[in-house]
Amino acid sequence: MVIIAGVDEAGRGPLAGPVVAAAVILPNSYNLEGLDDSKKVTPKKRSQLFVEIQHQATAIGVGVVAAAEIDKTNILQATQQAMKMALGRLKPRPDQAVIDGYALPTQIIPNKGVIKGDQTVDVIKAASIIAKVTRDNMMEQYDIIFPVYGFKKHKGYGTREHMDKLRLNKACAIHRKSFKPVAAAMPTLSWLRKEGRIGQWGEQVAAVYLIESGYEILTMNLRCAPYGEIDIIAEKDGIIIFVEVKTYSKKQLGTPAQKINQNKLKKLEAAINKYTVDMQVEKDISLDVICVYLQPLAPKFKHFKGIRLDA
Repeated sequence: MVIIAGVDEAGRGPLAGPVVAAAVILPNSYNLEGLDDSKKVTPKKRSQLFVEIQHQATAIGVGVVAAAEIDKTNILQATQQAMKMALGRLKPRPDQAVIDGYALPTQIIPNKGVIKGDQTVDVIKAASIIAKVTRDNMMEQYDIIFPVYGFKKHKGYGTREHMDKLRLNKACAIHRKSFKPVAAAMPTLSWLRKEGRIGQWGEQVAAVYLIESGYEILTMNLRCAPYGEIDIIAEKDGIIIFVEVKTYSKKQLGTPAQKINQNKLKKLEAAINKYTVDMQVEKDISLDVICVYLQPLAPKFKHFKGIRLDA
């Protein structure tokens, strides 16, 4: 029996965020009522289909290429890279793939393009749902980090609201600086210093780094009076991680002990204890420190995990 995968993408056109591709193999028999091109179904129906496809599909692969990688090449190559990643994560490996639009130039798996395939071919329709919902969920995570842009609403597309916010606030770390409307709005290190936003920018790029490393962002800049602020609260593998971010515009990446003194550590411990009691947290917890070095081309990170609160 020939195994065929359908492939589609979401996020080629936005000014911000990643491009996401999905590859889906469906069994011979399935029941996906209302399956259609992701753009033609309501958000509620997309979410329902997303769950149903996950339950019924033989295999699903997802590829994500971040804005920084898009800027290094171009959106076409980034989209093709995401599709290759998605296909490469399928188990079992398909014999053939059908791609919405045009075939991939590199035949890692024999494939062909189907114009408007997301409207006519069920496995491509399913891939379009997985790609769209996955990307939308990521943009809602980014909205927690960058609330001023409205990413939860427009998902990074160049709406009038987004353009107004871009002009007012300049671009953020997930904007695609190779896209013309964004290029003129990119902040410089000198502008960040002048505006007193070096620390904020560092916390934001650290949160982006965490998302790209598989963490879920729960909240940012949580005030725990009278003990101060917790920069980032995230979750991964069932563990709640409290993250202290240290940002530098000069290369000073050292050890956590050099970055957090005993007084700061005691305040962090008190803030974390308050949060866990107030929120009735029953999961395991951890304190991490991320040092961010802001350099011209791309930030550099040093991630220290599992810092002892009684050190």
